[in-house]
Amino acid sequence: MKTCLICDDHAMMREALAGAVSLGWPDAEITQAADYPAAWAAAADTPDLIISDLIMPGASPLVGIGKLRAVAPHTPILVITGNEEDAVLLALFRLGIAGFAPKTSRSAIIEAAIHLVLAGGRYLPPRIVELAARGEAVSEMAVAAFAVRLTQRQTDVLTRIATGDSNKQIARDLDLSPATIKAHTAAAIAALGAVNRTEAVVRARAMGLI
Repeated sequence: MKTCLICDDHAMMREALAGAVSLGWPDAEITQAADYPAAWAAAADTPDLIISDLIMPGASPLVGIGKLRAVAPHTPILVITGNEEDAVLLALFRLGIAGFAPKTSRSAIIEAAIHLVLAGGRYLPPRIVELAARGEAVSEMAVAAFAVRLTQRQTDVLTRIATGDSNKQIARDLDLSPATIKAHTAAAIAALGAVNRTEAVVRARAMGLI
């Protein structure tokens, strides 16, 4: 019996995808996961096909899909996404993803993509194939910006640091304690892979996060 893992944090989307799978693969055994940790655990059973949302709880998109690829290296992965930025899709393409389909796709499109990837093909936007063929470089900062997750509060604090405000000023304006501001700053520095607050601001600006 063929097996398919469907990963999406919205139950309605999982059911819609399960319906699309059933149209072309009526006897498939379908497993569902609502976040990346659950998806990784289920992928360890090496299903015949993985259909995954790009943005789910538990990991940043590139890390989450990258680990799915690592856990089930021989399973084709079809990514269903609302994000169509060239830099992101090309980065995923280089991870060996079997295909992409927009979340707005009709069931027939999803079914066609499933048939293609199961046959060993790749269901890709034409422009991604063209970019890959030309060897066009992906901006490291553009990819990194998509992988980094800052909370709204961390973004607020970094924005204020960028204007030269002290921790005390930021704490007073945001009605938080200086210790809490320090904690948000430290978390933002770690998320950005920086060594201090100045470098964190530089990186966040380069990524367009502040």
